[in-house]
Amino acid sequence: MALADYAAAFRSRKIGLLLLLGFASGLPLALTAGTLQAWLAAENVDIVAIGWFALVGQPYTYKFFWAPFMDRYVPPFLGRRRGWLLVTQLGLAAAIAFMGTLSPRDSAWLLGGTALVVAFLSASQDIVFDALRTDWLERDERGAGAAVSVLGYRLAMLVSGAGALILADQWLGWQATFWLMAALMGVGMVATWFVLEPEVTGGAPKTLDAAVVKPFSEFFTREGAIALLALVVLYKLGDAFAGNLTTTFLLRGPGFSLTEVGAINKGFGLAATIFGALAGGALMAKMHLYRALLVFGVLQAITNLGFMLLAASGKSYALMLIVIGLENLCGGMGTAAYVALLMALCDRRFSATQYALLSALSAVGRVYVGPAAGYLVAGFGWIQFFFFTFLIALPGLALLVWMRARIDALDAASR
Repeated sequence: MALADYAAAFRSRKIGLLLLLGFASGLPLALTAGTLQAWLAAENVDIVAIGWFALVGQPYTYKFFWAPFMDRYVPPFLGRRRGWLLVTQLGLAAAIAFMGTLSPRDSAWLLGGTALVVAFLSASQDIVFDALRTDWLERDERGAGAAVSVLGYRLAMLVSGAGALILADQWLGWQATFWLMAALMGVGMVATWFVLEPEVTGGAPKTLDAAVVKPFSEFFTREGAIALLALVVLYKLGDAFAGNLTTTFLLRGPGFSLTEVGAINKGFGLAATIFGALAGGALMAKMHLYRALLVFGVLQAITNLGFMLLAASGKSYALMLIVIGLENLCGGMGTAAYVALLMALCDRRFSATQYALLSALSAVGRVYVGPAAGYLVAGFGWIQFFFFTFLIALPGLALLVWMRARIDALDAASR
């Protein structure tokens, strides 16, 4: 595509709506991850309990189970994609608002259960949004559509991450902050109203066999399917381990304030992630997929060691900026290559369900390392923990090297 054509795609109404839907998709994630973790830490909840709270993100790892049903069945209003989007967005607004009425100390179990509901509805919204984007975009719009979706997603995480921490600490308190986040789901509802329901060739699946069995059977009959799934899980595992308790580490280790953590870790860190993803995408235009995965994977593993230095050095704003900046920059580059891998793995006939499967597996590290991370910190301390996050990244890199021929074949097939 010519550069002028690529730039023109960003000015279309369709791309603008995808930006808003990307915002609605990203908003709930931080609320049940880093922001919830910060709330628990600020209320002096035990570190092991905080680690267990990471399990509320389980729906992101299992969303492929109900993705086919959201393909098969159509709500009685707005159509298959728009109808499910509105249902999930209304549910999210209500559940997020209810979270704000709870206390981590007085209603810990109810708060955890509500956060689990938010994660379920958020994962369901992601299923529909990914499918809508796949169905709606023409070939020459996909690059711009993917870019603005990620931009909207990351901006939302900035709002519900850094923004929520600063608002809760300085002005609104936790209850009003969560109510404001619930109100911001209205951005997605407005976009859903103006989106045109996409027409899919062949229509929706007519049977559960077509919706459930065929997408999975196609994937698992491929050569090396299990190894590919293992790579999807392992490639970002070290990054997930390091990121799982980063907020708690910055608050309880060096002893930064909520506002400092919000501004630097959530704000500056997210900006570095966005820049890293854009830079990674630009570099990938000149690199093969395997080389990008390897180079970016090595960088994101090495930068985890920076937290060891911060843990040993104590409170240092300059070192915090450097560590957070490099870790998020390299993590963003790794994400760009990782998303390219997921897209290359999808058969376009079944892209919605297969993407749900792959993206769910990609969330395994983020969710299930939580309890283990809490026990590791409690047993060995922060320095040893961050060294372990470096070691745990190495098996994924080794598997990548072993699968080079398969990755090169995927790359060649998508060109």
